[in-house]
Amino acid sequence: MHTILIEPTENPKVMKFVADYNLIPGSLELDRDSNISEIPLAQELFNYPFVERVFITANFVAVAKQDTVEWEHVVESLKNVIEDELLANPRIYLQKKKEMYQIYAEMTPNPNVMKFVSNQILMEGFVEVKSRDKADGIPLAEAIFKDFDFAKEVFISENFVAVTRDHSVEWHQVMMAVRGMIAEYLQSGGVISSIEPQKHENPVEKIINRDYTEDEQKISDILNEYVAPAVENDGGKISLMEYDGSTKTAKMLLQGACSGCPSSTATLKGGIENILKQFVPDLVEHVEAVNG
Repeated sequence: MHTILIEPTENPKVMKFVADYNLIPGSLELDRDSNISEIPLAQELFNYPFVERVFITANFVAVAKQDTVEWEHVVESLKNVIEDELLANPRIYLQKKKEMYQIYAEMTPNPNVMKFVSNQILMEGFVEVKSRDKADGIPLAEAIFKDFDFAKEVFISENFVAVTRDHSVEWHQVMMAVRGMIAEYLQSGGVISSIEPQKHENPVEKIINRDYTEDEQKISDILNEYVAPAVENDGGKISLMEYDGSTKTAKMLLQGACSGCPSSTATLKGGIENILKQFVPDLVEHVEAVNG
């Protein structure tokens, strides 16, 4: 444990607490109006009402007190606080602590696609890289393609990265490596995308963004409420593309993990078709997939 030496100064109101190593690059001068949310040592010292200012530089902490107390009554307490805090946080950093990214892998209904979910939001919206030669401007996708020959597509959205594999590997062989690589990339501050994410639409956004008819709006509302959350959970996205009132057919765009997924058609036919038949029986009898 580092010991702290107590050293009086020329100013009777100020006492120095000297460590045997450098505490900080630069210096910090703090009073009770300073933002000390990132500096636990200062928070502890200002818990003492008689502490007026704290100055930290090089290898020492200088504390200025009010005249209401004598040093002899408080100096050991302050020394103990400083020793304890420096034991917990040996360096006093001026920048925020790096965000820790926890990444876990999650299966999707598409056996070729694995979802790597982060405890931090990665982007608002999404970017979709459908092949290796289209990764320009999306450094995270470029890094995944560079490290893993089997990676075919990358879909990044909100708090996850969905990776599509080819048939040269099984996920259980490579899942840990991909998870580790993504976590390390994010942790070291790697750029996720330098191009503007799409706002949950793609080149067909004009069709999706058009003003829906009243019937289409009803169908879309049911999708958003009952279907979209489950699909997003699986690393994909669903939108109503078009609706044919004469045949009561709703056409859906599937993106992300759901695109080209063998079970997505089953999901559409089973779950989604059933839900729409249940909630808007007069409007929908059939559902078809349009892959994004």
